[in-house]
Amino acid sequence: MPYHAPMSWLRRARLFRTGRDRALQLPREFNCPSNEVLLHMDGPRLVITPTAKPASLTTILDALEPLDETLPDIPDAPPDPVDL
Repeated sequence: MPYHAPMSWLRRARLFRTGRDRALQLPREFNCPSNEVLLHMDGPRLVITPTAKPASLTTILDALEPLDETLPDIPDAPPDPVDL
């Protein structure tokens, strides 16, 4: 069953040309926190989805489960002497 937005959600938006591209000027109430969106066609309908802000590396690493294997010991050799 197709989704029909309430009339209060429906707004007209202006399309205009910028060089060879077309741009869409969104009404203020449709402002999204990201600077990028994903576009796809759903039949004759253009669907615009805001992209989520990528997670930080720390957040991704914190979400990982610990490894169940033991890693081999690596001998820590002293560094080679350097003449300055």
